[in-house]
Amino acid sequence: MQCLGAEHLVFIMGYSVAAGATGRLLFGYDSFGNVCGKKNSPVEGAPLSGQDMTLKKHVFFMNSCNLEVKDVRLSSTVLCVSSCPEEQLNTLEEIQLFANTSGSFLCVYSLNSFNYTQNPNADSLCPKLPVPPSKPFPLFNRCVPQTPECYSLFAPVLINDADTLHRILSGIMSGRDTVLGLCVLAFALSLAVTLTFRLVSALLVHIFIALVVAGLLFVSGVLWWLYHDYAGDLSIELDNERVNMKCLLGFAVLSTAITVVLLVLIFILRKRIKLTVELLQVTNKAISSSPFLLLQPLWTLAILIFFWVLWVTVLLSLGTAGAAHVIEGGQVEYKPLSGIRYMWWYHLIGLIWTSEFILMCQQMTIAGAVVTCYFNRNKNEPPDRPVLSSLSTLFCYHQGTVAKGSFLITVLRIPRAILRFLSDILKEKQHGRAGAWRSSVLRCCFCCFRGPDGCLRHLNQNAYTAAAINGTDFCTSAKEAFELFSKNSSHFTSVNCFGDFVIFLGKVLVVCFTVFGGLMAFNYNRVLQVWAVPLLLVAFFAYLVAHSFLSVFETVLDALFLCFAVDLETNDGSSEKPYFMDQEFLSFVKRINRLSTARTQRDQNSFSNEEGTELAAVR
Repeated sequence: MQCLGAEHLVFIMGYSVAAGATGRLLFGYDSFGNVCGKKNSPVEGAPLSGQDMTLKKHVFFMNSCNLEVKDVRLSSTVLCVSSCPEEQLNTLEEIQLFANTSGSFLCVYSLNSFNYTQNPNADSLCPKLPVPPSKPFPLFNRCVPQTPECYSLFAPVLINDADTLHRILSGIMSGRDTVLGLCVLAFALSLAVTLTFRLVSALLVHIFIALVVAGLLFVSGVLWWLYHDYAGDLSIELDNERVNMKCLLGFAVLSTAITVVLLVLIFILRKRIKLTVELLQVTNKAISSSPFLLLQPLWTLAILIFFWVLWVTVLLSLGTAGAAHVIEGGQVEYKPLSGIRYMWWYHLIGLIWTSEFILMCQQMTIAGAVVTCYFNRNKNEPPDRPVLSSLSTLFCYHQGTVAKGSFLITVLRIPRAILRFLSDILKEKQHGRAGAWRSSVLRCCFCCFRGPDGCLRHLNQNAYTAAAINGTDFCTSAKEAFELFSKNSSHFTSVNCFGDFVIFLGKVLVVCFTVFGGLMAFNYNRVLQVWAVPLLLVAFFAYLVAHSFLSVFETVLDALFLCFAVDLETNDGSSEKPYFMDQEFLSFVKRINRLSTARTQRDQNSFSNEEGTELAAVR
């Protein structure tokens, strides 16, 4: 199954490389089909195409102060130039002098610089006078005019009518240093939180929860403050600013809702902190028997980054896959090839499935190592190289198991993506109550898929552990794991859930401080930049890095409890059938059972008293 999907992805990759031209998207191109900054091949019927633009890296608009869009095309002729004019040019003589001194020719390529002032058609072949001063901006190397009058006319047309993908990528490119710095910050925070869990104690857990609460409240407050600042300071009505403001509102609402929910959960579960500390200490002891488990997120992250870079490269190639058509005046336009839209959808499915497959391989590796260490009779001599042994078993026997689990996750995510897409379309086109009702129904359906997604992920993890124990296929392992947990859920369900909740708070802490750093950094550059999307990508990356590191604790925790359930099923603690678990883990489980039994008995007594009072005769 995974091999078939890989073959299709390889086909799309080959097709996109053959038919696409990523350079047009990244570096910009002129009106004659030449990509700026590259040596180009000629287009038949376009005499000014096929020029060497290696030294001409900037995109220059000949009529930047009066841009118009006609038939989805800019009316202004676009040229590749070696540098943007940083001072205003008022006459053709000044344009000629600028060309001779800087080597940057601002008139159509067919006109020699010596004829700028002599050719009778120079007015139509050269930029409209006066030429405003401009500077190269990281918006795909475009020369952006600097005078307020010209800029106010130039920016709305260029930015508002630019392709959405172009605008998103421009925001990422212009803030690439900030994005890189925030990714490093997320990596460092993830390591710090991982170290905190390794040195866990009751005091550290209290400090940790206090930091999470402070971070949630602070980030929510900053988001609402920035939204208020944007709403009252829209000096130029650009789509970028409107997108940033809408995204800030969405971020603020989402952050506030998450903060309220987490605060309520923390208040309800605050009395279980002591048991959670003991649970994490048991988990750390299991990790200590195979410390290389903590290095698994590093190679998983490296593989994911490599795959994402490859995926984005193919996406850019698909976005530029088009055939050149010569129009009037020898100019060239590119029309998208048929079928590209459907390839984008398939490419998106490939992203979800392959990413899940890589993450599931990590879970299977960790589960296999925990199983090897748990079912070892001699606890004083742990097995040699359990991680390498688990990797070997994964690649030799269980790739199909992981592929099935990741495919099920993908199948659940596809309807969610379709529902979100339809909801966004209806939101833009809705009129009256009927449109709002349809959009609300779709959003409710989207939320309904979240529950099964979480349950399926938990079932997958248990299935991988059962497969590592018994060597069975995915479906058999999932069935056995479900039956075992159904029989033994009373032993550890509540404390396990709170342990997972504390680990989730660690991920929230990493995302909160990373997003706060991003808000402070991106807010200083609002113009011509959709920074809401880079911030969202940074938040996603921060959560992914934190999840990659902290999921080791989650996976070890879940695998330990499933091993414990199998141990209870096959052994009774007698000398003939001793338990595989060590005494510390056994005493921890017994303490949980005593607390659970006492709580159940207390609830029953309370119910009996209430019932007796209700039936007593009134005198």
